[in-house]
Amino acid sequence: MANVAVIGTQWGDEGKGKIVDWLSERAEVVVRFQGGHNAGHTLVIDGVTYKLSLLPSGIVRPGKLAVIGNGVVLDPWALLAEIEEVRRQDVEVSPDNLRIAENVVLILPLHRTLDKAREKALGKLMIGTTGRGIGPAYEDKVARRAVRLGDLVSAEVVSAKLDALLFHHNALLRGLDMPEVDRKALYEDIMDVAPKVLPYADIVWKTLGAARKKSKRILFEGAQGTMLDIDHGTYPFVTSSNVVAGQASSGSGLGPGAIGYVLGITKAYTTRVGSGPFPTELTDDVGRGLGERGKEFGTVTGRARRCGWFDAVLVRQAVSVNGVGGIALTKLDVLDGVETLKVCVGYRINGEVIDHLPVSFDRQSLAEPIYETMEGWTQSTRGARSWADLPATAVKYIRRIEELIEAPVHLLSTSPEREDTIMVHDPFVD
Repeated sequence: MANVAVIGTQWGDEGKGKIVDWLSERAEVVVRFQGGHNAGHTLVIDGVTYKLSLLPSGIVRPGKLAVIGNGVVLDPWALLAEIEEVRRQDVEVSPDNLRIAENVVLILPLHRTLDKAREKALGKLMIGTTGRGIGPAYEDKVARRAVRLGDLVSAEVVSAKLDALLFHHNALLRGLDMPEVDRKALYEDIMDVAPKVLPYADIVWKTLGAARKKSKRILFEGAQGTMLDIDHGTYPFVTSSNVVAGQASSGSGLGPGAIGYVLGITKAYTTRVGSGPFPTELTDDVGRGLGERGKEFGTVTGRARRCGWFDAVLVRQAVSVNGVGGIALTKLDVLDGVETLKVCVGYRINGEVIDHLPVSFDRQSLAEPIYETMEGWTQSTRGARSWADLPATAVKYIRRIEELIEAPVHLLSTSPEREDTIMVHDPFVD
């Protein structure tokens, strides 16, 4: 049996929540390995909707171990609020089924303040962050001044780390003409939250290693999408972490050999939230129609998503970067009734035809999509549970996508309901 890493292949919002939920029923351990509460997964189970940002999707299923790995940046106050929310939905959460890496970096209130202030200062050049402190927390991590979960066991360590942290952050705040951080209040807030989150602290690399030795199925749950990766995405309009499959290993403490299969989650069209290049974006009635039928609003922010045609160039690039073994194609039903479909098969920049997204922001902005036109379908695909239920033109569309992205469709989702899924290949089986 193979452990599975689930990765978004576009700009996030590909429908990972449903697929991760579908897979988590088959796994015994579910691991979040990067990002923070800037990512949202919506799960619908037996008619009940769960909206998760930090908690791994396995938390809603009895008997599963949910793990937050060291690659995540953790807002302890947001975590506790999310725990209380799911408890109100009769979900059990305790140290028995939730473990958090003791070396995870904490998001503090000052990170949120700085995040919002810098976005405001950027004006029209803003990145489009959620303002939740994710970026500043990752900056502190790589600058080696972050407060980590394991530090909370010692008041002396917290005090010393705050001195180093505020030496840096208060200088930034002064430069932005903003009030400095009240050290005493921040210290008291941290020490107040410490006993509430420390019971979940764990040596995660050791726990996951033991699970692997017992041949337990492990599901690595990615957030965001490959084109938002700090290295491989549309920089600088990206998130602050690596979101690709390789991060599943370094962000959890389990070696890369433990990941047997990478499943790329891919929407049947393309969406993006926030600023940045989007070659296939549609600003006409077709784009608005996709957004309305697909209910394209962010789980965390509520912001409307930009919509466009399927971009095979981007997804093929993501397939290569992640080592994707197969994709789960989602939201096919949103294309029902669209008379003519277009798929981007290349870009033209100043007359030059290229087969990848260039690294330069200037060249990305100049990229004109080269389209291949395909016939749409009028029949409904919503709720289809076998290939025989699909219109011939829909099957033709899927097969052409497989050819263009150089990866097979191993799962096909035809509605938000978990059972409306066609499985071609079981990701947990080598």
